[in-house]
Amino acid sequence: MHTGPVIIGFDGAPASVQAVQEAGAILAPKPALVVFVWAAGRSFEEATLPETGALEEPGGVLDLGNAFEVERAASDQAQQLAEQGAELARKAGLQADALAAPHETTVADVLVKLAREHDAAALVVGMHEHRRLTRLGPSKTLTDLFHAAPCPVLVCGTPKPDA
Repeated sequence: MHTGPVIIGFDGAPASVQAVQEAGAILAPKPALVVFVWAAGRSFEEATLPETGALEEPGGVLDLGNAFEVERAASDQAQQLAEQGAELARKAGLQADALAAPHETTVADVLVKLAREHDAAALVVGMHEHRRLTRLGPSKTLTDLFHAAPCPVLVCGTPKPDA
């Protein structure tokens, strides 16, 4: 039996909001860790990648100072979104903390790693419908979670437009 918190993947989309609410309805008053996974380092990639073709003149001086500022702002925004999810989880009856977790590979890898590190009781995610094919089968993220998660995975359906 897993003794850690419920790990809830949260990105602010309606499906993740619903996942938080349903996790609370089913699992409260369990402890929870609401996680927003974000792509750290993008501003450094943009600052160091050339903007021109190989035969053209360089586009200008790299502005790494600006990249640090952009990265700090992105980190702050990620933490704020995680905090919003944790607040929703607390309103749903969970004892929730927030975590903005940078990823180097995939969202699923980060969530699975956190589930292992925290001996998670479950992983909770929302079902995002990005395209019609999603209805035919799970996304790559969900498939990766199903195969690698060390605990049960609870997938909450997409909210109806008029709900």
